[in-house]
Amino acid sequence: MEDFGHFIGGKHVAGTSGRSQDVMQPMDGTVRCKVALASAAEVRAAVENAKAAQPGWAKTNPQRRVRVLMKFLELVHRDYDELAELLAREHGKTIPDAKGDIQRGLEVVEVCIGAPHMMKGEYTEGAGPGIDVYSMRQPLGVVAGITPFNFPAMIPLWKIAPAIACGNAYVLKPSERDPGVPMRIAELFLEAGLPEGVLNVVNGDKEAVDAILDDPDIKAVGFVGSTPIAQYIYSRATANGKRAQCFGGAKNHLIIMPDADMDQTVDALIGAGYGSAGERCMAVSVAVPVGKETADRLVEKLIPRVESLKVGPSTDASADFGPLVTQQALERVKGYVDLGVKEGAKLLVDGRDFKMQGYENGYYMGGCLFDNVTQDMRIYKEEIFGPVLSVVRANTYEEALALPNDHEYGNGVAIFTRDGDAARDFAARVDVGMVGVNVPIPVPIAYYTFGGWKASSFGDLNQHGPDAFRFYTKTKTVTSRWPSGVKDGAEFVIPTMN
Repeated sequence: MEDFGHFIGGKHVAGTSGRSQDVMQPMDGTVRCKVALASAAEVRAAVENAKAAQPGWAKTNPQRRVRVLMKFLELVHRDYDELAELLAREHGKTIPDAKGDIQRGLEVVEVCIGAPHMMKGEYTEGAGPGIDVYSMRQPLGVVAGITPFNFPAMIPLWKIAPAIACGNAYVLKPSERDPGVPMRIAELFLEAGLPEGVLNVVNGDKEAVDAILDDPDIKAVGFVGSTPIAQYIYSRATANGKRAQCFGGAKNHLIIMPDADMDQTVDALIGAGYGSAGERCMAVSVAVPVGKETADRLVEKLIPRVESLKVGPSTDASADFGPLVTQQALERVKGYVDLGVKEGAKLLVDGRDFKMQGYENGYYMGGCLFDNVTQDMRIYKEEIFGPVLSVVRANTYEEALALPNDHEYGNGVAIFTRDGDAARDFAARVDVGMVGVNVPIPVPIAYYTFGGWKASSFGDLNQHGPDAFRFYTKTKTVTSRWPSGVKDGAEFVIPTMN
């Protein structure tokens, strides 16, 4: 496979910084290729191309802009299998999971086809004597995104699609761990008719990130990743006068009430806790059964299910999950399991020593299950981002509700129950941005917005849905009056509607 440079001005360009890093294949630990790491000068070249292309793109009427999105959807469906295999090989998730990654991105593209409607302003005729008032939404100009390794198709599409539908030009800095799919996305947008320079991709590390944050021509920045980096990007971007929406870490709880369907609950926990090797910001990492009997029944059913999870290479469609993304990620997750044992949690299922026959150099780990985890433990407080589920026992509903409310993070939460009153009360009182009722991973459908609370999110507006159109546009309000019938003479007071 060819090495990756950058995609600037509608063309592949080689890196000129002299810096690069290996792109690994997690399922066997081999090097797939190298990816260039951009210098500040290369980021600036991308911004200049975007800045030159944006005015013409903004003048293109919204209906014609979304025709490009429609053609892009057609091209992605044409190349679906190729994209999914590329994503799986670079990230490590299974091909079915990779297809889900792509599909959730495409759903946002589909919603953005409604951009002509979403960008409509307001109009009031006769707001005052001979005065009409109207508003319009206009693009910001050049905007940028810094996206994570764990969803190399979905998150870039969540950001690119609304940004360009609104008439902006875009500079994407994807994860250097799995850059292949973002580069293919840029190629497909160009093939779909997007003008050269409207979408640029610069691969890189912190040097590229800082160049984006400091560039005066970039008007807005979106980010998804860990909370410390989200805080850093939000602070630096806003200090430089940019809009910013930055999404950080998570510790998602699933509350199990005594009346919950236990088989359904266990199915939910297995899929939401261990799918994609737990490398999801919406993964359920904490199960909270209410009452000792509920907890004992839950653990009894969970143990054999976790023990029987099938771990396999990314190309094995029958695997429940594949390897972690890097050797460093694997060691980090194993370190958390070691820590949990040291902290006194009861390790019921230990997947640390899992080895994949024929793929001994891959970054594999079996599922792990802890019981008797408490609030003071680091494995409860911190995001592990691996196939590890912790059971935190609660004596009462109020005690269970307090756990997500008191936690630093507030991304997603779920409750499993047959009691509508309990579910309604929980949804109203829980201090978390996205709530599931008998739904373990409450990622909203694409025409609602996605975003957590507390240390999981920084900024006033969320991803996709109506918030995306608000984030990528600025509102201009026009008050107009024409000369006919207007009284002569200067006015020295603030205009009113009298």
